[in-house]
Amino acid sequence: MDITHHDASTFAQTWGLVLFLVLFVGIVAYALWPGNRDKFNKASRAPLDEE
Repeated sequence: MDITHHDASTFAQTWGLVLFLVLFVGIVAYALWPGNRDKFNKASRAPLDEE
């Protein structure tokens, strides 16, 4: 089976898009997960704390 540049490019574009979409959804889910709210609120106030 000969793989042409066009075939490789199409494969990379298709599965690259799928990979980045899955990563994006995972990152957004992590950021919006209710259990992480306190951790992110604490991190957002860290620069303002006087310690």
